[in-house]
Amino acid sequence: MPANKNYFYKIILLVLTLLVLITGMVVFLTPSAIFPDPSWGYQVMRAMQMGGGFNLLFSPDPANLAKNITPFLSWWSPGQYLVPYLFKLVLGINTGQASALTSTLCTLCGLAGFFYFFKKLGFTNIITAVSLIVIACQRAFWMPFAFYNGGEVLLFAFEGWFLYGCVTFVKTDWKLILFVLLSGWIGFICKSSFVWIYVAGLLCLWIRLSTGQHNVWGWVKKGFWLGIPAVISMATIYLLYLSKGENPSSASGGFKFAFEAFEFPLASPLLAGFSIDDMINGVLFHTDKALFSPGPAMVILGVSMVISILLILAILKFVPGKDYKLFIIVFYSVSVLFFSWSFLKQSAISYEGRHLRIVGLLIVPGVIYIISKTNLYWQSIFLLVCIGIGHSSYHFTRIMHKGNGLSAHGPSGVAQLFIDQPSLNYIMALDRQKKDALFVFISADIGLEIQRNRIITLEPYDAEIADEDRVPYLGHAGPIYMVLPADYTGSKLATMIKYFPGYKNFLATPLSKNYMLYTAQ
Repeated sequence: MPANKNYFYKIILLVLTLLVLITGMVVFLTPSAIFPDPSWGYQVMRAMQMGGGFNLLFSPDPANLAKNITPFLSWWSPGQYLVPYLFKLVLGINTGQASALTSTLCTLCGLAGFFYFFKKLGFTNIITAVSLIVIACQRAFWMPFAFYNGGEVLLFAFEGWFLYGCVTFVKTDWKLILFVLLSGWIGFICKSSFVWIYVAGLLCLWIRLSTGQHNVWGWVKKGFWLGIPAVISMATIYLLYLSKGENPSSASGGFKFAFEAFEFPLASPLLAGFSIDDMINGVLFHTDKALFSPGPAMVILGVSMVISILLILAILKFVPGKDYKLFIIVFYSVSVLFFSWSFLKQSAISYEGRHLRIVGLLIVPGVIYIISKTNLYWQSIFLLVCIGIGHSSYHFTRIMHKGNGLSAHGPSGVAQLFIDQPSLNYIMALDRQKKDALFVFISADIGLEIQRNRIITLEPYDAEIADEDRVPYLGHAGPIYMVLPADYTGSKLATMIKYFPGYKNFLATPLSKNYMLYTAQ
């Protein structure tokens, strides 16, 4: 029987690996679209390919279009474009293919990291392997193969290994110092939000190393071994990166009390661990059409919070392993404190389950352990829930991949969702013909197809934004070509044209039934 179990867990790992590799190959042949965040990172990569410096966003100066500015893009971490850029340089592939390769390798690396982390916590091979199946059912697991999400998939690749390190070290030496120092840098390069995970992980490590000390000074000495390299790591990141521009932590809308600021992070085990937030297009923040009005959404959030708290309590009561319980307590507590405070002060962090995904990942082996101790009835219900989540994730990925294949494609290889092929072909022909022109879009990814001229990315029209809050581009610098959806007429069109007061008499040219080109000399 033990031999059969050992054989079975290896089959699970093999099947998961093959699924990821096959999906990765399919997406490599038909690259996915990209989220807005890595789109901006890819604009930096575009600027670097054109001779710009590290992490500098080459763009026209709003104060004078005849000049350029090169702001340091500190809002997002650089790994989202540096890793694909490396693949582009080494393998000679396009951006879309580099994104697919990044997603595939990071997903496999993440699975391996969490496998060894869960094993190190004391879970059996079979529970660890089944935990990976549940993780693979999550919508977030397959999201990078539908939309390249940059830091999200890079973070998944690294955080399991970071947590493995936090539970592995048992003594203070130079290896521990090096681990703390390097993990801060690597994690931040993957995604800036790693900082709170870094703090929670080191807190777990400190408690583990200090347990058994009989006085406060013993705990303090252990803290120095972690604190000094951690401070050096974070100080370096701040001085060399974050201090050079705005970032989510520096942007705040002022303090505003709201119950959801506490409820959302408290509900993270259910929202992130079982894809509730993803499957209903967001409980509070919607990237697509909202499935529920605010009233029912708040009820869903409240119920999710209650079930999540009960789930955490059940894990702490029934699942053995002091290290595992330590990680659950610390990460859940730190996540609630960090995100509640961030939401209360209205930081530039959206109410999305993806931000708390690590909590959803941590609870999985504990849930599997509890289910393994129940009868067939509850095991069957849990199986059906996982099948439902997995089917939803598969259906979403399949539909999105089909849409990516039908979308417009240019030299970058990226699936362009916000322009059609005839319109993109026309724009790319203009780019080849013109020199010193300005191309204007309302989506950051379309500009990646412009090879010879400068680009400007405007925010899409929003009636709630007052005219005085829109930053105009002053002056004049060659012809301007602005691509807008065909339904941008009347006040919408007038608002977009106001961005360029130095240009008059825009001429309209239909590119297709869905898009228009507005030109001014």
